[in-house]
Amino acid sequence: MANRVLVVDDEKLIVKGIKFSLEQEEMDVDVAYDGEEAFELAKNNEYSLILLDVMLPKIDGLEVCRMIREFSNVPIIMVTAKGEDMDKIMGLEYGADDYITKPFNILELKARIKAILRRSVKTVASSAPKVNSIKSRELEIDLESRRCFVDGVEKNLTAKEFDLIELFMKNPGKVYSRENLLRTVWGADYPGDARAVDVHVRRLREKIEPVPGEPKYIHTKWGVGYYFQ
Repeated sequence: MANRVLVVDDEKLIVKGIKFSLEQEEMDVDVAYDGEEAFELAKNNEYSLILLDVMLPKIDGLEVCRMIREFSNVPIIMVTAKGEDMDKIMGLEYGADDYITKPFNILELKARIKAILRRSVKTVASSAPKVNSIKSRELEIDLESRRCFVDGVEKNLTAKEFDLIELFMKNPGKVYSRENLLRTVWGADYPGDARAVDVHVRRLREKIEPVPGEPKYIHTKWGVGYYFQ
């Protein structure tokens, strides 16, 4: 089944170019030109990925991202015309999975989209026995449905947050540097820096830790990185 992507930008020529390019990759593409329209489409349809511009009429992209995160874990790439690091980090703070800065090369954008879609596709079932869930004390993740539970209550994780907790829980005690996590979870070609890791780990702790400031699952090895205990 073809991937369905929502492209949101108020510049119609940009939207037209992205739509054409993604359709050449056999993707189904819906478009929206303001935040209100984007939110309605996201609420009433299932998408494989949303490409969401920050600067939008009616509702800005960061607020749209936050609103979508209240009911969906769909991968979101934020698009910003600004180059400041804080704008990029803010996109991640609101629950985005990645960001790209205008002007961008359409080939780079397609590569980023494909990489996220590949990671989002559920692993094809094999004949070998496999573990469908991992549990540690009150924390449990379901690997097939990519759902996370703490003491039986589901926590709404983004795609990247789930990738992180899955990696940590599969490798308890192993310390991962920020650079290692960037390569493993985001991919070797990801242009961002280690602060993206810190933002995602902090958001993940806020969702799964009883006291985020005193974590009992995801610990910091000062000067090195993070590990699961």
